[in-house]
Amino acid sequence: MANRLLNSTSPYLLQHADNPVDWWEWSPEAFAEAAERDVPILLSVGYASCHWCHVMAHESFEDPATTAIMNARFVNVKVDREERPDIDRIYMDAVQAMTGSGGWPMTVFLTPTGAPFFAGTYFPKTDRHGHPAFTRVLDAIHDAWTNRRAEVEAHAGSLVATISVPTPTGDSVPGWAALGRAYESIRSAYDPITGGFGGAPKFPQPSTLEFLLRSIGKEWAPEAEPMLIRTLDAMANGGIHDQVGGGFSRYAVDDHWLVPHFEKMLYDNALLARLYARASQVTGLQRFADTARSTLEYMLRDLGLPGGGFASGEDADSEGEEGRFYIFSWSEFSSATDSEAVAEVLGVTPDGNFEGRSILHRSRPVDEVADAHGLPQDRLEADVRSTLKDLATIRADRVRPGLDDKAVCAWNGLAIRAFAEAGMALEEPRYIEAAREAARFVLTEMRGDDGRLFRSWRAGRTSNPAFCDDYGALALGLFSLYQATSEPEWFEAARHLTSEMIELFADEEAGGFYATGSDVEQLIARPKNLFDSPTPSDNALAAEALQHLAAFSCDPDLLHRLDRVFHTASLLIDRNSIGVGHMLAVLLVSLEPAVEVAIVGGGPARRALEQVVRRTYRPHVFVAVGDGTEDHGIPLLSDRPAGGAAAAYVCHGFVCEAPVKSPEALASALD
Repeated sequence: MANRLLNSTSPYLLQHADNPVDWWEWSPEAFAEAAERDVPILLSVGYASCHWCHVMAHESFEDPATTAIMNARFVNVKVDREERPDIDRIYMDAVQAMTGSGGWPMTVFLTPTGAPFFAGTYFPKTDRHGHPAFTRVLDAIHDAWTNRRAEVEAHAGSLVATISVPTPTGDSVPGWAALGRAYESIRSAYDPITGGFGGAPKFPQPSTLEFLLRSIGKEWAPEAEPMLIRTLDAMANGGIHDQVGGGFSRYAVDDHWLVPHFEKMLYDNALLARLYARASQVTGLQRFADTARSTLEYMLRDLGLPGGGFASGEDADSEGEEGRFYIFSWSEFSSATDSEAVAEVLGVTPDGNFEGRSILHRSRPVDEVADAHGLPQDRLEADVRSTLKDLATIRADRVRPGLDDKAVCAWNGLAIRAFAEAGMALEEPRYIEAAREAARFVLTEMRGDDGRLFRSWRAGRTSNPAFCDDYGALALGLFSLYQATSEPEWFEAARHLTSEMIELFADEEAGGFYATGSDVEQLIARPKNLFDSPTPSDNALAAEALQHLAAFSCDPDLLHRLDRVFHTASLLIDRNSIGVGHMLAVLLVSLEPAVEVAIVGGGPARRALEQVVRRTYRPHVFVAVGDGTEDHGIPLLSDRPAGGAAAAYVCHGFVCEAPVKSPEALASALD
């Protein structure tokens, strides 16, 4: 049969284009077909880099007997969660309401009106470990739909009501006391042995770590710095971090960061690269800067797209085997080095630590191993680095994991921010240029003639309209790029996106922002995302974009709108702090309060003033730079003359002090 997925923009859907399943994309026509045939919708949601999605596809969607049942009894709809996070969020809420957990692939059965009535994640081909075979599930759903329709529809109605309940809000905007309680809640979830939060599987949670980074030095957060350092070290030393090629995998399946789920995603690496770069400034630890650099180099080398954008991620599998690209046999490792000390540092043994082969990780500190073998530390570290280069050469001959080569707007926004801020923090102009190129790519290739952003792009084709997180993340990337370059075009683009974000997504009645625009198809619910999972939530990104624009535009109305976002999130801040880490980080800056700095003039004197602001991480300081003759449409620069020499105006709540002209005076005003 002619498969409808052949013309999709999604690499995930294209992976299923030759299935014997009569797949439909999400569309009114699919639901009309279900209504006409009087059969349920079988909704299957996943993404291109998902290992278990591939497993279920091979076991069930490529099996003629299974697909015959699917085609006869259901209208089968395939959705890429990365292109349609709105659909994913709505029906994942249903999965979690029914099962208490979630994941991908997600399998949901819907009425022809879109109401869910049964859901799960991966279903095996045969009964396994308490999970029913997929064909048994299909038979049971068909029987219920045929013989107990009223019961099914009543259950569906109840589920729709459950997932449509708005998020409860508190009575006021959270203050310092709420942040202190949030910190204590996060501290109680912290793993003091191997860092991070909770047990296996263990995720990096960069949003929560960003909150800890911004909390360092606060009286109510005495352990923020050691918790952050322990976690960043554990991740960087673990198997979750690609010791050979840089970059981080999605998560570790164990509780000590050794065995990764090998897929690599753009968003994880963008968030972590920025976090390590900023942490290097705050802690003074060079090893964090090194990790940031290797992660950014991985993104440029392996995720970079022609034209400047970034691909979504890389698969966990290659040559039909999970992790095959990343692990080494003892003989492969021995061909790169015969040093027992290097093997000890990298945790490599003849028996291996993963199916007879080894996942490289920094198993023991170099100084400890060097002392045990009577070697100079610098020599051993050089030997380790040389071995890793040789292993990279060996790995280069392998089949690489599949690349999901679509560009997602929000994730490219995170990447732009990472490269712009790391470029400042690490004093690397090449990273700032990478941010410029990615910004030009998104603003050129991923906008319609009316200026509306698209969610994703692949091979010159765009998908559906963008979501709130796309607008928020891209605006933040452009605000960071403006602060890194002082080029007004990036401020103007960020200002426009933030204004459009308000127009399209703001909930003017209850506060906060919906995930979906007011100009798109209305689903059975209109989600309002407040939890980080795994990227910062829509509302946290929107709040931080408002925070930036308010600082640069001196507009108190934007601060009022920002407070309404905090109000919307207030109960979650108290009840589920670890799930709203980025909102906590934005709230902390709001309570500081923010400091606006206008630096005007030119020449070395101006650059010296800029360096004062850039040499450490001050998230509550927002800097606009101009020549002192015009404001380029940036209100913070308006009426800020240089007065014959470079000068800095330090403002608190839009009220500015007298200008200062020396780096020492500016540093004093900021401390």
